[in-house]
Amino acid sequence: MKNITDSFLCLGYWPFAGSFGFNTDILATNPINLSVVLGVLVFFGKGVLSDLLDNRKQRILRTIRNSEELREGAIEQLERAQARLRKVETEADRFRVNGYSEIEQEKLNLINSIDTTLEQLDNYKNEAIHFEQQRVINQVRQRVLQQALQGALGTLNSCLNNELHLRTVNANIGMFGAMKEKK
Repeated sequence: MKNITDSFLCLGYWPFAGSFGFNTDILATNPINLSVVLGVLVFFGKGVLSDLLDNRKQRILRTIRNSEELREGAIEQLERAQARLRKVETEADRFRVNGYSEIEQEKLNLINSIDTTLEQLDNYKNEAIHFEQQRVINQVRQRVLQQALQGALGTLNSCLNNELHLRTVNANIGMFGAMKEKK
């Protein structure tokens, strides 16, 4: 086996010409292999890498354009919103000036309406009181009449006997019969 330092330190050692074989010296063969691989990658990968970079560049430019358009749209919306704000502020000032007189007018209207409502409620109350008085008076009249009738019936029942009762009934029947014949 060869010593690794032989190929670096002893420049005079060369393998025989005309022999074919694998070089197992890793340090000697790696730079050659790496340069070949890098050369192939640069040659064939240059187009792929430039396509990837171009696509990325196009996406970035598109994003920048979209951002600019959105910024311009936002500026327009801000200007419209500021104009609307100024308009609303002027209307608010106008309403504030006119509002005080309208509020006073509405207050007077409300007071008048409340006065009218109170008068109506007072009239309804008086009518209800009058109705209740009439109802109570009628109930008292009915009770007095009922008590008077009960007293009269009691007096009649205590004073009437069977004979007097029969004579009264016969007299009444006679009166009804006479009235019926007149018709």
